[in-house]
Amino acid sequence: MLTASYAKINLFLEVTGKLPHNYHQVNTVLCSIDLFDLLSYSIVDSPDVSFSCNIPSLDNNENLVYKIADYLQKKFCIKQGAAIHLEKHIPTAAGLGGGSSNAANCLLALNDLWQLNISDMDMHRIATSFGSDLNFFLQGGTALGENRGEQTSPLPDILLDKVLLINPHIPIPSSLAYKLVDIPSPAQTRYFDSSNLSQTCFNRLEPGIRKAFPIIDSALNTLHNYGAEVAMLSGSGSTCFGIFTDEAVMLRCKQHFMDLNFWCFCAKTLARKDIKFSA
Repeated sequence: MLTASYAKINLFLEVTGKLPHNYHQVNTVLCSIDLFDLLSYSIVDSPDVSFSCNIPSLDNNENLVYKIADYLQKKFCIKQGAAIHLEKHIPTAAGLGGGSSNAANCLLALNDLWQLNISDMDMHRIATSFGSDLNFFLQGGTALGENRGEQTSPLPDILLDKVLLINPHIPIPSSLAYKLVDIPSPAQTRYFDSSNLSQTCFNRLEPGIRKAFPIIDSALNTLHNYGAEVAMLSGSGSTCFGIFTDEAVMLRCKQHFMDLNFWCFCAKTLARKDIKFSA
C-alpha cells in the first residue's frame, strides 16, 4: 500500500490557558494542504516491524510511525509484521504537522492491512494518546481543534488556491514555541471568520517566535510587502505562509525567498472529500 500523508496549516491559533503535564489549552482552525509525504506499507509473515525513512535523523524506532505500528501489533496480538518506509517532503519541526500526519496515516493504514476493525471512537482514543494533532489528520479538511488540539470538530471547507509556504531551514520544537508564548491575562476573546481572513487570521505563538527568531520576523514582513492578504506563522513554526490573490505576485515572492535559500512551496487547501489516502 502506498499512501499520501498531508500537511496542514493553522489559520487561527489562540492559546487560552495551561493544562496539566505542560500542555496548553488552544482554540485553532486547521486546514489540510496539498503538500504530502509518502508512506509505503508491506505486510510480512515474520512478526518484525521495520521502519525506514529517507531522512537519516528520522530513521529510527523513536519515530511516531514505528511507535504506532508497534503499539497496534502488541495490543491486537498480530502475528504478521510490517515493513514501512517514509519518504519525507514536509519539513520537520516546521508547524505543518508532518509527524502527526505520518502517525495518523500509519494508524489508518495498519487498521486496514491488519484488518483490525478499530471503531472511530477507539481510533480517536489511540490518536489522542500519541499526540495533540493526530485526531485532525484522521479526517483532514478544515476543522476546529480545542483543548490541547485533540478535540476536533469538522468545519465547512476553506478553499484557498494561492498559499505560499516558506521555511528558513530552522526547526522550532513545539515545546520552545509554547515556552515563548505570552498568554494574555485576563484572557482575550478572539473570533475567526472564514469570510474575513485578513482581519481574523491569528497565531498567538507568533509574537514570541518573531522576537526569538529575527529571520521569521523579516520573512513575515516581506510576505506583507509583497502584498499577501494574510502573512502568518503556521502552528509553532518555523514555516510561514502568505495567502495571495494574484498568482504572478505570489511567484515573484517565491523567487525572492528561493534566492535567499528558503524552502518554498505553492500550496492549495484541500476539501475533505478531495483527500485521497492512496497515493
